[in-house]
Amino acid sequence: MAAHFGRRLRKGAATTAVAAAAVAALSASQAPGATGDDHGRQATAGASAPVPDPTGDDATGNSPYYTDLPPLNSPNPSPSPSAGTPVAQGAAEAGIPATVLDAYKKAEAELRASKPGCNLPWQLLAAIGKVESGQARGGEVDASGTTLRPILGPVLDGNGFALIKDTDHGAYDGNAQYDQAVGPMQFIPSTWAWAGRDGNGDGKKDPNNIYDAALAAGHYLCRGDRDLSQAADLHGAILGYNNSQDYLNTVLSWMEYYSKGTYSVPDGTGAAPGHRSDDGTPRTTPATPAEPANPHQGEPGSKDQGGRPSPSPTPSKPGGGQDGGDPAPRPPGTPDPTTPTPTDTVDHLENAGTATAELTATAGDAFTGTISTRAETKAGAAVAKVRIRFTISGDTDATFTGGEDVATVATDSKGVAKAPALQAGEKTGDFKVTATVVGRSLKGVDYQATVTERPADTLTAATNGDTTLTCTPGGAFADQVQLKATYKGAVADKVAATATLIKSATDATENDKGPYFKDATTGKAVRTLTGLKTDAKGLLTLPKLYADDTTGTFLLRVTTPGGGTLTVQLTVAADGTATASPSPSPSASATS
Repeated sequence: MAAHFGRRLRKGAATTAVAAAAVAALSASQAPGATGDDHGRQATAGASAPVPDPTGDDATGNSPYYTDLPPLNSPNPSPSPSAGTPVAQGAAEAGIPATVLDAYKKAEAELRASKPGCNLPWQLLAAIGKVESGQARGGEVDASGTTLRPILGPVLDGNGFALIKDTDHGAYDGNAQYDQAVGPMQFIPSTWAWAGRDGNGDGKKDPNNIYDAALAAGHYLCRGDRDLSQAADLHGAILGYNNSQDYLNTVLSWMEYYSKGTYSVPDGTGAAPGHRSDDGTPRTTPATPAEPANPHQGEPGSKDQGGRPSPSPTPSKPGGGQDGGDPAPRPPGTPDPTTPTPTDTVDHLENAGTATAELTATAGDAFTGTISTRAETKAGAAVAKVRIRFTISGDTDATFTGGEDVATVATDSKGVAKAPALQAGEKTGDFKVTATVVGRSLKGVDYQATVTERPADTLTAATNGDTTLTCTPGGAFADQVQLKATYKGAVADKVAATATLIKSATDATENDKGPYFKDATTGKAVRTLTGLKTDAKGLLTLPKLYADDTTGTFLLRVTTPGGGTLTVQLTVAADGTATASPSPSPSASATS
């Protein structure tokens, strides 16, 4: 089917004016996930300088993007046109290829479940997908969402673009010397290495798959506890994707446009953009309206619709232009690819003052210590503007702020990179955080961290200690023991507890006779219970107690991390009465 074509807009005053109008429109209409108060202040955003992403790890390497802006008229959703039917520009731009649209909506649903506080609207993913790849070249994807042809940004060799030397050995972009942005959401390999997600459940994280790429983009935008319903967080997230004010305005324009209404069109029939921010050749050359697009056109050995072989692409030369010919002249201020980058000058990493004692936290709490790493030359001099990747490993559910287990941060003027704050999960024990240099195979620096159990320093009976529990030998106690845990006077929730029927107040070993619990699976007598936890109110109700044929007074002791202890006295009487109450004295002993 013939692809519909988006209009081309000249860069300059016209583009700026339309972008400003679109941003103002977004303020007035409140795009999905945006609040009126915040976007009421947004109209002046275009005049402010871009705010760099504080993590120093943008998604695209600031690669070029499509600058085509949406029509000024609101979209008019209508049924998908048949092949060859003229379509009004507004309607064509509002149509999003079916598989691509499905990927955006599935990513939004997953983020609403995993990070509900982020408030990610799928229209933001659609806007970014539009400017990055024209919705995967108008929906040139297979049934699983993988692009029919690779979508690659220009070689990031410093020749008119950023200088990012190879970080993936060519695994994603096929280039073992320099990185290139990859796929419909245009991730650079070093960012995909930690941000990649499996969005279609096939067990792979493929930047060329729209389901994987859309979900990864969603998680990328939601980093650091961002709330995208707030203008500042929304703008910071978009600028983190590509640090350009024009990029921000363009994405906001498309986000607003899609928020007014859109609809699904068949894959391969979406509107294709035509103008790129670097004024270079578009990343995809669309077929002319007279000829249906060949999804494999441009691949070596493929044929066009007339049966003619398509020309094989000419590989680019390291440091050369996009056509693989002689190097194009570098604009003033761009780096020389033959000059060592700051990353190239790093000889080793050092711990920048993080003490092991600072990396201990109670389950569920934030770590108070900060992990800091310093990049140095062989002579010990600091190296600024180097990306340091911090990776959490081990049997742990601890994360960095925002729920990620990998974070990348650029070193400051002193050569120091500080990892985001660590948040302990519920798993206790030791784990490791490793700092490495992105793009280099240097030895990393390991930091050991520990998550300790939640404490309770006081346990009290939650019921009247004089309540009489009755049973005959061989019977069951009528009521269950309930207790309350506190720590420094406050409710202690999710605290682990151990309950043991002990021999005496001075002998805490397990008794081999008297009252017992039943194993939930086998029904056999159990006199020690572990894995118990208090609820949100600090309460713990023990399972039902049973008595064997032994009469007498016995002790049940419950303990928690942090020193909480409660001893309950149980009495089994032959006349059919029994009691359970807190032991009045630590000297009480069990008898038979």
